[in-house]
Amino acid sequence: MNMNFDIFGSQTIGFSELPTIIFSMLLAALFGFAISWIYRRNYRGVMYSGNFAFTLIMMTLVTTPVVLCIQNSLALSMGMVGALSIVRFRTAVKEPLDSAYVFWALTTGILLGAGQFLLAAMALLLIAILLTALVNIQSKGINSYLLVVRMAEEAERPVAQVVGGIRVQKLKSKSVSSAGVEATYEVRVDKPDALLNRIQSIQGVRDATLVAYMGETA
Repeated sequence: MNMNFDIFGSQTIGFSELPTIIFSMLLAALFGFAISWIYRRNYRGVMYSGNFAFTLIMMTLVTTPVVLCIQNSLALSMGMVGALSIVRFRTAVKEPLDSAYVFWALTTGILLGAGQFLLAAMALLLIAILLTALVNIQSKGINSYLLVVRMAEEAERPVAQVVGGIRVQKLKSKSVSSAGVEATYEVRVDKPDALLNRIQSIQGVRDATLVAYMGETA
């Protein structure tokens, strides 16, 4: 017995297509887990978000049946575009690279829903290799820190001279109070211990702290 469902009079889905649907959804789950695992393995930030990794899996799973439904129906395609055009996403993406993972998951779901299994697999493999290589190269080549110095006013100029000798440096913030001066610099150094020792040796410096810096501060 073959039962068909007519959706909006333009798309017919029968039980004969059930194996293709199941296979596509299983691949979507597998590929979604792969993207999520790559995200977790290559994450270089401070606050890893398990919810975002789970969202990548769900994006792949949700996109696949949508494309399966509309790929042979112009009416459904236009209706889906109209429906999605009124959806507003208010969640801010903290890391710019996270946006690439979102588009990667959506693209994978679209390819699987369209039946482009080989293309989806090749794209997953190549993007994973390139992304992993680029992240590792970037993390090895850049040593960025936030240097926080609390000091007396008379130590401000000597500290500025030491920091000014660093090739890549930038003053991020500065506050002055009755207790003294607190300055925060973004610096790129290969020998952070040597920098701390130089700062600490300046008379009037109360303490100096280096924090690994992954991106812009608020």
